[in-house]
Amino acid sequence: MAGASHRAPISASHYALASRLLLLLTALPLALAALAFVLQWRGGVDDPLSRWPSADPRAFPGMDNSPTGSSSPPLPSSPPPPPPPIAPRSSAGAPPLRSLTSEGGGSLSNPIPSPRSQICVTTSTSAGLEQILPWLFYHKVLGVTQFFLFVEGKAAKPHVSAVLESIPGVKVIYRTRELEEQQARSRIWNETWLAGFFYKPCNYELFVKQSLNMEMAIVMARDAAMDWIIHLDTDELIHPAGAAEYSLRRLLADVPSNVDMVIFPNYESSIERDDIKDPFSEVSMFKKNYDHLPKETYFGMYKEATRGNPNYFLTYGNGKSAARIQDHLRPNGAHRWHNYMKNPNEIKLEEAAVLHYTYTKFSDLTSRRDRCGCKPTKEDVKRCFMLDFDRDAFIIASTASEEEMLRWYNEHVVWTDKQLNLKLLRKGILTRIYAPMAIVQGLRESGIFSSTIVSAQPLSRAKVLASNDNTRNRTRANPSGLSVNSVEKAGSKDSQAFARKILEVGATMEAVPPVSPPHLDELDQHQ
Repeated sequence: MAGASHRAPISASHYALASRLLLLLTALPLALAALAFVLQWRGGVDDPLSRWPSADPRAFPGMDNSPTGSSSPPLPSSPPPPPPPIAPRSSAGAPPLRSLTSEGGGSLSNPIPSPRSQICVTTSTSAGLEQILPWLFYHKVLGVTQFFLFVEGKAAKPHVSAVLESIPGVKVIYRTRELEEQQARSRIWNETWLAGFFYKPCNYELFVKQSLNMEMAIVMARDAAMDWIIHLDTDELIHPAGAAEYSLRRLLADVPSNVDMVIFPNYESSIERDDIKDPFSEVSMFKKNYDHLPKETYFGMYKEATRGNPNYFLTYGNGKSAARIQDHLRPNGAHRWHNYMKNPNEIKLEEAAVLHYTYTKFSDLTSRRDRCGCKPTKEDVKRCFMLDFDRDAFIIASTASEEEMLRWYNEHVVWTDKQLNLKLLRKGILTRIYAPMAIVQGLRESGIFSSTIVSAQPLSRAKVLASNDNTRNRTRANPSGLSVNSVEKAGSKDSQAFARKILEVGATMEAVPPVSPPHLDELDQHQ
């Protein structure tokens, strides 16, 4: 009885405590919910969804100038925070970019300004819309703001050029007699760095033409207040790996201010079928560049990776580069830039690359053959092509039947051995890259390509129907968009004297041609 009398008060206090706890647990969520409601009603808490405009299925980053619709409304509310201060330049050489950036994309030792770098891309092309539009809009997504397209062939036809001209941020320059006369007065012809490529056919002629176009693009880029310039072919896509986001603008914003040139090593497409129609949407396997591989892996797997071809890559292996727009900048061939007054401070990116979609379609064999009039002999092709595989492909395309060409194409270009592919993927020689494929497929599904073509139809019809005197002479009288002074100064006496004066500084470095990666015979040199 005594024990029972002692347990009763304990039980009652326990029930009272439980009741108060239950009341607290019930009232606290209600109070918090009421507080949140009051704060939001008074404007103290922003609804995250209110920061964004209504969804537009055709809207992609970097496409706010799309001709298919109005630009998105600006983000509301508070002004953006000021950019962090720029640290003073360091006289020391720049370390690799990957070691410079923090996980948030900023520089640990050299804070950077806002990533709104103005980037332009220049190209010389004769391709059609099926190749140019995916290439162009992909780079718009990456943050390229201006394109200088030097067009001829199919790209210069009225129904193609009208579409290109309708796209904001795109300047089309036609290869007319006026353009050729302007380029004939270029200082390049009086210098030695490109002289080894003059007056030769096919690839050599294209290389000189690209360099002359790049020289004009530098002037146009400066007039357009661009920060960076890149020369790309329309079978190349930038892969900005290593940046805080998949953005070329972000990647270049992270580059220290004392760096003049950024080199993108190239990866080469490794197709797995012989019926590819749309390379940017169908190819995901690439062979990595020597610069992104351990030397022991590269040379150890060289024979298996080469598969009996003349070199590790089918075509070039020395990548492409981006240059800051600055005084005395000049091209140094299609792959590099240089400066007349100094040796540029350059870095080579450790993760980002240029994806080169070379010989991805079987028809590439015959289309390249049709652009060159050389004889299909081992001696004559040396006059026309710089790289061994291009020479072999031209001879096959000129002498073999279509059945023989297809067999050769599968043996030398198509990666049909799945076991070998898996082995090289595990070793890191081959790699899968899906981001460009996903972006291009998303662009296509959004309808941006077709709507761009449709919106340009009135201009296209007008260009087709108009006479050369009535339309072309008016729109192409000054096709490069350069002022008379900026063009004529290339041939002036003062300019020629200036070129002679600085010849020892900047004009003695020869142009960088397309170069194959290191050969197995060069193993001793890399020990």
